[in-house]
Amino acid sequence: MNDSVSALFDAAAQVRQQAHAPYSGFAVGAALRAEDGRIYVGCNVENAAYPSGTCAEQAAIAAMIAGGARKIEALAVVAGSPRPVTPCGACRQRIREFASSSTQIHAGNLAGARQHFTFADLLPDSFGPDALPERS
Repeated sequence: MNDSVSALFDAAAQVRQQAHAPYSGFAVGAALRAEDGRIYVGCNVENAAYPSGTCAEQAAIAAMIAGGARKIEALAVVAGSPRPVTPCGACRQRIREFASSSTQIHAGNLAGARQHFTFADLLPDSFGPDALPERS
């Protein structure tokens, strides 16, 4: 595993410690590297009104947008699961907005297990901005 992927896993594992997951007990951290070279992080934030929570990937994407970047080069997700955890379906669609089919997605757990995918592996033939008609 190269140093840039290790840095993403380290950042995701570290921000995971800040997760607010009192209802599920399932803390998740995400870190992405944007086209500007910066790493943006996010953790899940649950809410007593369950569907109102925020996924770690969604939080990292929001941080990227707030930081002025618009393209995900690579993303890592870390959770305390028995096997590496991948982004949920809703997050896959959110990632699609800012990723290409070749964007690298890295999944991991706290025990050090790792899996690596391209975005197309996780959401083939996805619906995205290019499916919409051009606006003038």
